[in-house]
Order: sequence, then C-alpha cells, then structure tokens
Amino acid sequence: MTAPDQPIPDQPSPAPAFPPVCHVVLPCAGSGSRAGAPVPKQYQAVAGQPMVLHTLRTLAGVDRIASIVVVVQPGDHFWPALADALPARVSVAERGDLTRAGSVFNGLLALRERGVPDTDWVLVHDAARCLIEPQAIDRLIDACLPDAVGGLLALPLPDTLKASADGRVSATVDRSDKWLAQTPQMFRLGPLTAALQARQADGFAGITDEASAMEQAGHRPLLVPGPARNIKITYPEDFALAEAVLRSRT
Repeated sequence: MTAPDQPIPDQPSPAPAFPPVCHVVLPCAGSGSRAGAPVPKQYQAVAGQPMVLHTLRTLAGVDRIASIVVVVQPGDHFWPALADALPARVSVAERGDLTRAGSVFNGLLALRERGVPDTDWVLVHDAARCLIEPQAIDRLIDACLPDAVGGLLALPLPDTLKASADGRVSATVDRSDKWLAQTPQMFRLGPLTAALQARQADGFAGITDEASAMEQAGHRPLLVPGPARNIKITYPEDFALAEAVLRSRT
C-alpha cells in the first residue's frame, strides 16, 4: 500500500469506450505553379478526371475514415462543378490559407467546430498524391492507432545523396537513416492542432509538413514504410506517370 506522504504512481489511462475514429484533412488551396498547368494542379485532368477526385475516391474507400474535410480557397469556383462527383463523407471548408500549414490548421479547427474530440485521429494528405492506395492508408492506420504519437508514410531513401557547394559535389551523405516523407501523416487532433498553433504567430515558418510541427513540439513521429508510387505530382512530366498508373488500375 502506498504511504500517504508518497506520490501515487501514474496509472494507465482507461481504454476508450469506443474504437478511435479517423478523419482526413485534405489541403486543396495551392496554386501548383511548378506543374505548369493552366489551372491549379489539383484540378488538372488526369485519366479523365480532376486529380483531386482520384485522391478523394481512394480516401473515401477506406472504411475506417469517418469524414473528409477538403480545405479550399474562399470563393474557389472549381468545386461547384465537382459537387455531384464527390464521394460520401466529404465536406468542403472555404478556409484556405496562403501556406499549406495554415490550410491544414484551419481544417483542424473546422473538425473541432463540428464537435470532433481532440482524441480522434486526423490523417492529413496531399491532394496531389493521387496514386495513394487504400492498402497503404490501412497500413498507416494499423501502425499508428496503438502509438502514443502517431506517424507518417515515408520511403527509405533509395539513391545516393550528395551535398553541394557552388554547383559541385562537396560530400556524399550517408543515406542509411534518411527517409523521404510522404502523406498521409496521422496524429491526434488535439496535439496536432496545438503543435501548429504554436507556430501560427510566425507564419508557420519551418513547418513543411505535419510531422515537422510535431517534431518541433517535442514529439518523435513513427516512420511507416510507404509505397514508391506514392509520389506528389509536382512537375509537368509527373502527370504522364500518374495518367499511366491510374489507367492501369481500371
């Protein structure tokens, strides 16, 4: 029996009464200038449909995802034409920010305003990663649900990594512990919101993804191996690859 003048040891938290719920925030407010497309790249047609629709249909095909919030710029005129094609569980928040981190933060606030508890999980995914497959999302969920922090899909660096100076190689960098970050990235709503809010005043400087925000808040996200095809469509030549892969799946 613990003596009265001694601190009571920490007790494990009681198990939740219901299985944890997963949601998605999909920032979709960028201009995609590097893609060289006449419209923002998330709306560029790939395999006969706007790229973002391919992404949304894959996300909506994962049964454990309860809701999907797409964050677009206020007055986005592309969405009305897509409304009839949106999968169930998808809602749109016209709360896009000039930064990706700001759009994600606003999407998290939208979830909170809808009554989503801070203990629920949020998967943040890039609209331009339209080649993601349900199996990879399920693998991330399986790995993160029992984890205290959460984590992200990532790919161990496959190529030799060089450092440069003045346009020439200055060193070959050890790649054994280097990973390429992907999305989705999965964290609980409360800690992720707090991590981003801590950097809001300085315009989210240095926040390149959700994992970097969690790292700066003192957490160590879990790395979950992701598929090599889960690329972010960024440059004009990426569209041809996405087209070929998506058509091969039909």
